[in-house]
Amino acid sequence: MQPVDVHSHLRFMLNEWDPIGVADDVQDEYDCLIAPLLTRLHAGAGRASIGEFLGSELEDHFALEPQPQEVDQLADRLVAWWSTVGAA
Repeated sequence: MQPVDVHSHLRFMLNEWDPIGVADDVQDEYDCLIAPLLTRLHAGAGRASIGEFLGSELEDHFALEPQPQEVDQLADRLVAWWSTVGAA
């Protein structure tokens, strides 16, 4: 998978998650998460680390109360996705 595809796919997954509920109108709302997530995934971060990052971003950057089950589900999905595309 080409880097632009990785970026696009990650953006797609973040927009599907859409904790703010704006992805239909603002496609780049979660782009600030892409580089930090890719850095963590590339370094081998697991679900717990990715979930912790997402939870803190929701709270600190987006001023939302993280929903642990939703955060963990996305973290699982991201780690599983990365295991298939990260080595490519």
